[in-house]
Order: sequence, then C-alpha cells, then structure tokens
Amino acid sequence: MIAIGAAFIIQALISGISIYLLSYVGQKVVARLRERMWSKLIRMPVRYFDKQSSGETVSRIVNDTSIVKDLITNHFPNFATGIISIIGAVVILLVMDWKMTLLMLISVPLTLAIMMPLGRKMAKIARGLQDETAVFTGHITQTLGEIRLMKASTAENIEEDNGYGGIDKLFNFGLKEARIFALIGPVMQLMIMVVIVIIIAYGGMRVVNGTMSTGSLIAFLLYLFQIIMPITSFAMFFTQLQKAKGATERIIEILDQPLEEGQEGIETDISNLPITIDNVSFAYSEEEPVIEGVSLDAQPGQMVAFVGPSGGGKTTMFGLIERFYEPTKGEIRIGDTPIQELSLTSWRNQIGYVSQESAMMAGTIRENLYYGLENGDQIQDEQLWEVAKMAYADQFIADFPKGLDTEVGERGVKLSGGQRQRIAIARAFLRDPKILMMDEATASLDSQSEGIVQQALTRLMEGRTTFVIAHRLSTIVNADKIVFIEKGRVTGIGTHQELIQMHDLYREFAQQQLA
Repeated sequence: MIAIGAAFIIQALISGISIYLLSYVGQKVVARLRERMWSKLIRMPVRYFDKQSSGETVSRIVNDTSIVKDLITNHFPNFATGIISIIGAVVILLVMDWKMTLLMLISVPLTLAIMMPLGRKMAKIARGLQDETAVFTGHITQTLGEIRLMKASTAENIEEDNGYGGIDKLFNFGLKEARIFALIGPVMQLMIMVVIVIIIAYGGMRVVNGTMSTGSLIAFLLYLFQIIMPITSFAMFFTQLQKAKGATERIIEILDQPLEEGQEGIETDISNLPITIDNVSFAYSEEEPVIEGVSLDAQPGQMVAFVGPSGGGKTTMFGLIERFYEPTKGEIRIGDTPIQELSLTSWRNQIGYVSQESAMMAGTIRENLYYGLENGDQIQDEQLWEVAKMAYADQFIADFPKGLDTEVGERGVKLSGGQRQRIAIARAFLRDPKILMMDEATASLDSQSEGIVQQALTRLMEGRTTFVIAHRLSTIVNADKIVFIEKGRVTGIGTHQELIQMHDLYREFAQQQLA
C-alpha cells in the first residue's frame, strides 16, 4: 500500500513537471516565432505594406500565432503523454492476450478513414476563418484609426452594417467548425463503444469457454481504458493541428517575404556631397509608370523644390530618395556612390524628414523627440529643450503641466497641427541631418502657425541640402532650383524667375498664387 501510494505521488509530480516543461517549450517557441515575424515585418519594404492591410498583418502576428501556441501548450502535452500511455498499454495488452489486442486495433484504420476527411475539411474551414478574422481585424483597425473621419461623415450606420457583416461571416465559419466538432465527438464515442462491446462479448465468450479468466478480462478492460482516455483527446489535437497548419501557412508566407534591400552596405558620411538623380524611372507595375527618365542634381547646401500638378510624381521622387522604393531604371548617387551601395541605416540616419501630416507615435513629447535614436532615452533634458527652442516649440511645451512628459495621444491627436509640426522639426534638429526633406510642411496650417513653422524650417534648412515638395510657390521662390514635374516627367528646371520666363504652366501657377 505504501509503495502504491508513493508511486501515485511520484506520478503526479512527474506529470505536473512535464506539463509545465512542455508548456514552457511551447510558449518559448511561439515567442521566438513572434519575434521572427516582428523583426521581419519592420524590415520589409514599404511596397509590401502598400498592398497589405495593417490590421490583417497584426492578425497574423497575434491571432495566427495564438493558434500555434494553443496547439503546443494546451494540446501537445496531452498528446505526448497520451502516446506514451497508449504505447505502454498496448505492449501490456499484447503480452496479456494478443488476439484480443489485434481485434481492438482493427478499429484504428476504421477511425482514420472517418477522421481524415473531417480533418481536411477542418483545415479548409480553419484557413477561411483565419483569413476572415484577419480581414475583420483590418476593418476594425482602420475604422477606429479614422474615428474622427467616420463621425464627421456620420458613417456610424454604414460602419455598423459593415461590422455586422464581418461578424456574421465569422459566425458562419464558427458554425461550420462546430458542425465538424459535432461529428468528431460522437464518431469517436461510437467507435470506442463498439470496441468495448466487441471486447466484452469476445472476452465473455472466452471466459465461458474457460480459455480466459474473469480477472484477466477485467485487467484487459482496465488497460483498454488507459488507451481510450487519451484517444478522446487526440480528436481535439488533430483538429487543432489542422487549424495550426492553416495558421503556419500564413506565417510562413510572411517569413518568406524578401527583406528591404540594402540592410548591409557602406557606412559613410555624406556631408558636402552632391546628389545626382540620373535618368531615373519607376513603376509600381508595368501598367503604372509613375516616374520616367528624371535627371537632376543638388549641390551641397542647395534647396531643390519639386513643383507640379497633383499626381505628377513628386511624393514618389521622395520615396525613391529615401529608398522606400528602388528605381526600375537609372540610379541615384551621393557623390560618385550609388545610394543602393550604402547601408539603409547609414543613409536614413543622415536624412531628416518633415511631412505634411507630422506623424507621431503614441507616447510623450520626450519620446517623440528622440524617436529612432540609439540611446535616445539617455539624452539630457537640456538638449531636448534646446532643439525645442530652435523649432519654436519650447513655449507651448512649457505651458503643459507635465512639460516634456506630456502624453500626445495616438498619432498626436492631443496636439494641434502647428504643435505637431514644430515637434517634428525639433526631432529633425536633434538628428542633425545632412539632407533635409520636406513634404509641404506648412500646407495644412493656419496663417499664424504657418509663420512660426516657416521660421523654424528656415532655421533648419541652413547649411543643409534640402528637397521640398511645394504646393505654395510663396515658400520656394528663393529655391536654388525648382523642378517642375508633370505626369512623371521633368518639363522644366530652373530658378523661379527662369521658370516664369520659359515654362507656361509654372507661369500660370505663379500668376494664380502670387498675383
């Protein structure tokens, strides 16, 4: 009795430890998988995100990996211990009575013949469910991300219907999944009951014939239950395995995507080097040429402005210079070196970008100022206040009760447009870029904010090679070079006065805006 009690206690301890260790391994595997996916995603080219919804991508990292995690941590431990239990029980049963054991094992191929088609059906449903979950997540992310647009457009009813549609599709997939489970459970129970009845009937006949003792039959049935109990959990394992198979297919799709080109390359200082754009063309696809044969150069310290009708390719030129995209033809050089030969980190670390939207991350003003800088959290407050002052942002930051530790909200919604722009300029000052790129940084501001921001930008441009996308000609009349782009082609390059003399459309722009 003492030995039996000790054996049960040891079994319980070993079981607990094994379940914990298997769960630990599962959690570790999924954590590493998520790390690989996240590391991959943030290094993938911009063109990937042009085609993929951010919400769907988030669903792949969170939902799909959760399915894999559930398989490994919840179902695999039971499967592993069940396999050990079944192997041990089958060996003992074969030793006890091989005829009855073989009779019992006939049910295995019958069960597989029923379960395998159901498993394939489950895999198809699981893939559809995961895809629909990703689409639904993407829609919710987009709607909540643009909540002000939705409310300003009184689109609550439309979005409500769209949401209900997505929920209904998920509900239908859930019902299809439930129907499979409703078949699997009873089928497994039926097969088990058939096996038990056959064994009891055959064993009973042998007991009556005297070829088997009653004690042996009871022992056989007890060991049979050691097999039956794990098998019932196998159905859940294999259905979850099919779901995980669909999830891993999507995960592998992401992991197999190519990284952004130029992760490795030359580390060099680009100060005082000219930039040459040599016969550059670019197309998102063969049917969509965006830039065709653009050539120009920018000398150190010059201000080069891109002007032209909307859709002409100005923003795409910025994307090519920043290496968000690679030219389909031609090349961009810094000095005599094609920028593709420089490492992306080295190149982008020396570029300051101030956009029209003034993108900000959720967090504090302090975190937004040093965003992207290594050891940024170690930068002294004095330096942060200095760049804030240079960007004319120190006054409004000081007016906040928490100063630099003021939370800006998602995408900086707690700040005005002018405040966000000045923080973006202060961030650029802190990076001390060699090349400055501005995408009409004052276009969406009121006249008072525009004046302050323009002063900060003028200060920021001093001594730096600057590229500007301009919709207001008043901001670039003093540019060293103005490049007029129409339908992806350069139709004029020169100063403001030169273009007024020789370019009809630029002259028309100037008469409309500067008259």
